[in-house]
Amino acid sequence: MPEGIQEGMLTSASRTLSASSLRNRLSKLNVTPINPIVALQTNIDFVPSRIPMKRRMQMLAVAGWSVMIVITTVVFLLLCSIPPLWPILAIYLFWVRCLDDGPERGGRMSPWFRSLSFWKYFADYYPASFLKEADLPADRPYVFGYHPHGIIGMGALATFATEATGFSKAFPGIKPHLLTLTTNFNMPFYRDILLALGVCSVSKQSCSNILKAGPGSAITIVVGGAAESLSARPGTADLTLRKRLGFIKVAIQHGADLVPVFSFGENDVSPQICPNQRSKLMSLQIYEQMPNEKGTTIYALQRKFQSVFGFTLPLFHGRGLLNFGNPIHVEKCEKPNIEQVHRVQELYIEELTRIWNTYKDEFAKARLKELNIID
Repeated sequence: MPEGIQEGMLTSASRTLSASSLRNRLSKLNVTPINPIVALQTNIDFVPSRIPMKRRMQMLAVAGWSVMIVITTVVFLLLCSIPPLWPILAIYLFWVRCLDDGPERGGRMSPWFRSLSFWKYFADYYPASFLKEADLPADRPYVFGYHPHGIIGMGALATFATEATGFSKAFPGIKPHLLTLTTNFNMPFYRDILLALGVCSVSKQSCSNILKAGPGSAITIVVGGAAESLSARPGTADLTLRKRLGFIKVAIQHGADLVPVFSFGENDVSPQICPNQRSKLMSLQIYEQMPNEKGTTIYALQRKFQSVFGFTLPLFHGRGLLNFGNPIHVEKCEKPNIEQVHRVQELYIEELTRIWNTYKDEFAKARLKELNIID
């Protein structure tokens, strides 16, 4: 055997010595025992594995609508990847951008689409319902003011954009149009869903066109808008209202009665569902605002986002009753002065406050503070 190989070989004694030495050294180390991994302590809640199918469908409906913009965008992009469809998609986009004035003209409301079972499941998740205090004659137009905005305003959607809560049966002859930002109608396919629900642009021209359509025409404006959504926290009712005079002026110009609507529970978190150790199904929570008090980084980022895009990007994770107040009769005046507007606004705030004081002990038992008009 060559000499180099002989020098590199270990004898049996040296191997034994090395193993013994290694064991001795390892025994002197302080080793922390490794415990088996236990269930992770996270903020994710779980639901029982035997949850009723109806409840599963409700959760699926809410989750589906919450990501509907994403779904429709993905579908559009997938269709764009199919070359034979390009001419059709090009015509569709040209029609959307240049020809279709549906968002400004009352939409293309479909009673069939508004009555789909999907919306019933959607509303029953919270559950959303409303309390009617007075009849609304269908011989005049109406402006509904919705408060508070909440994170996304799910109660407004369920009540005014669908028949899930029975709006048309409660107020026969009234044709409601929930209003939203014009930018939402720039999103392919998603815009067509909104139009089928009767949702329209919140622009001044859109409001005027709808209210001029005749008796029974109605618009619903979520008055607090993006700014109010940043104040949406459980147990609170902070309203951005004092400086919102536009909807009051529109009502006066068209002689439309004002109807304040307060949504109890819009800002509140849903009850926690107890974990089931045998289940691995995540529960759905719609919604709870993350901490974003004024002065925090999150609040600053959200305000910046609002200034650029016109709406906020709430950060949320975590449920509702709408109360229709008595209508405030408004005399038509095409050019109201500021005193007239403020006078009607005071009547509106007075009625909204009455709703809160009348029903807060029944529907806002867990409130942390009273109704507060912050701006």
